[in-house]
Amino acid sequence: MNELKVLQRNVLKISPVDNVAVGLMRLEKGDQVVLDGQSYNIQSRVPAKHKFALRDFNPGDGIVMYGVLVGQATAAIRKGEVLSVLNTKHQSAEFHEKSVSQTWNAPDVSRWKARTFLGYHRADCQVGTRNYWLVIPLVFCENRNIRALQEAFEKELGISPPETYRRHVADLVKLYREGKTDQIKSYAFPENTSVTDRAKLFSNLDGIRFLTHDMGCGGTRDDAQTLCGLLAGYIHHPNVAGATILSLGCQNAQVSLLREELRKRDSHSDKPLLVFDQQQSNLESEMLGEAIRQTFLGLVEANRLTRAPAPLSCLTVGLKCGGSDGFSGITANPAIGYLSDLIAVLGGKSILSEFPELCGAEQSLIDRCDKFISLMRTYAARAEAVGSGFDMNPSPGNIKDGLITDAMKSAGAARKGGTSPVSDVLDYPAYATAPGLNLLCTPGNDVEAVTAQVGAGANVVLFTTGLGTPTGNPIAPVVKLATNSELANRMHDIIDIDTGPIISGSVSIEQMGESILDQVISIASGETRTKAELKPQEDFIPWKRGVSL
Repeated sequence: MNELKVLQRNVLKISPVDNVAVGLMRLEKGDQVVLDGQSYNIQSRVPAKHKFALRDFNPGDGIVMYGVLVGQATAAIRKGEVLSVLNTKHQSAEFHEKSVSQTWNAPDVSRWKARTFLGYHRADCQVGTRNYWLVIPLVFCENRNIRALQEAFEKELGISPPETYRRHVADLVKLYREGKTDQIKSYAFPENTSVTDRAKLFSNLDGIRFLTHDMGCGGTRDDAQTLCGLLAGYIHHPNVAGATILSLGCQNAQVSLLREELRKRDSHSDKPLLVFDQQQSNLESEMLGEAIRQTFLGLVEANRLTRAPAPLSCLTVGLKCGGSDGFSGITANPAIGYLSDLIAVLGGKSILSEFPELCGAEQSLIDRCDKFISLMRTYAARAEAVGSGFDMNPSPGNIKDGLITDAMKSAGAARKGGTSPVSDVLDYPAYATAPGLNLLCTPGNDVEAVTAQVGAGANVVLFTTGLGTPTGNPIAPVVKLATNSELANRMHDIIDIDTGPIISGSVSIEQMGESILDQVISIASGETRTKAELKPQEDFIPWKRGVSL
C-alpha cells in the first residue's frame, strides 16, 4: 500500500507502469507539472480527479491505470491532454483461470489483538452490533398490514422519526392562510432533521424494523427461493433478536420455504419466529391484534439482552462504494481495503460485492481465489444477453467526476478488498461463514448491494462515496466515508469519516485504515451512531437476480 510515494503537489501516478496520471486539483492549459522528475506541459484543461496522458496515444492504444488496462484511445491523445469520453472508451484485459500463487504480507495487528467491542451475544455464537426486532411480509400483499403495524408500534413506543418536515409544511400552510406569500418565498428550513434521543420503553432494544418489498409472488419459483433466502439471512443476522412474519398464504414465497432457508443458515436456530397467515385468520383485525400482542412479548424478551465484550473476530464488515469519483480508488477505497486486511488477520470477516464493478480487476481476484471466475463470467453473459454490458456501468455522475470507463471505475472499486487471500466466493443470497475476505455476487446498485451484504451477515457496512449518497440499512449501521474533504464538509449531515487528508499526504492509507477501525469499534459497541442511523435511512431492496449494474 505505497501509492502515495509518487504523490506530487497537484498530480498523482498510482502505479509505476501507468501511462496516465490523475489531476489532484484543476490544471489549466499551459500549466507545467513535474512527476517523477519529468516535466509535463498540460495541453488542455484537466478538471480535478480527471486523468491526463503521460505519453502520446494513437487510436487503439491501451490506457493503463492502477497497473491494469482500463481503456483504449479512440482518437489521438497528446501527452499532457485530458482523457474524456470523446477520446477514450472502455477496455479491459482478458482473464483466465488462476495461473500464479500470490504471497501476502499480512499487516501487524498487535495493537488490536486484545481489543474488544461491546455486542449482543446470540445463542448461535454470532455477536450483534445492534439489537432489533424485525417485522417482514413474505409477499407484497401484506405491505399495507406491515405499515399499519409500523404506525402503531412506532408512535406508541416513541421510536417514530421526528416530524420535522411535517412542521415545515405546517409553517407554510400557516403563512399562506395569513396571506403572507412573500414570506413563503424566503422561508428557511432548519438544517437539523435528524432523530433526537428520546426516552425509550425498551432501553436495550435499538428498535423495530418494518421491511416492505414488491416480491413474493407473480415471479418465478427461483425468485421466491431467492427472496426467502435473503429474508432468512436477515432473520439469522446477529443484529436481530427475533422476527414477526406476515403471510397471505397462497403466494410462492411460502413459510415452509422460509424455514428451509433458515435451516441452511442454522439448523438449530431457536430465535423467535412469529408467523401470521392472513388466509388462516377470520378477520384481518384479529390477525393484526394477535401479531401486536405476540410481538410486544417478543420485545420484552429481546430487551433482556445486554451488551458484553466480544473479540474483533466477531465483526463482519461489508465493503461498498457508491456515488464514486476520481478519488475513490486513491483515498477511501484503499483505506477500507487496508482495514479489510486487518480484519482478516484478526479472524473476522469482510464482504466485497458489486461484481459489475470488478470488471478489469478479475485476474488479481482470480489469482487470490479461482472460484470467482465462473460467477463473474455468468453475470457478464447475462448482461450481454439483454444488450447491455459492464461497460455501461459508470453513471453520469461517475463520468463527470473522472471515472470515464467501467474498468477505470472497477480498478479503483476493487481496492476495497485489500490484498488478503479470498476465503470464499458466494452466490447471492448466501451467508458468509468463512473468516477473511468473502466475495459476494451482487449488482453495483447501492441499495441492492448493501441489502445483500447485510443479508450475508455484515454487522457493519463501510460505504465510500465521492459524490455523496444517503444510503443506509434497516438493521446494520452503514458508515459513510467521503473520498474528499470538500464533500465531507459540504454534506456533513450524511458523512461520518473524511478520508480526504490522504490526498494532501498528511495521512497515509495505513493510518487512515487504522483510524477507521477504531471508529468501527466505537460504532459496533453502540457508543457512536452513524449519520444514516440518525436520519434514519433504512433502505431495503431485494435483488431479483435480473441484470442490474
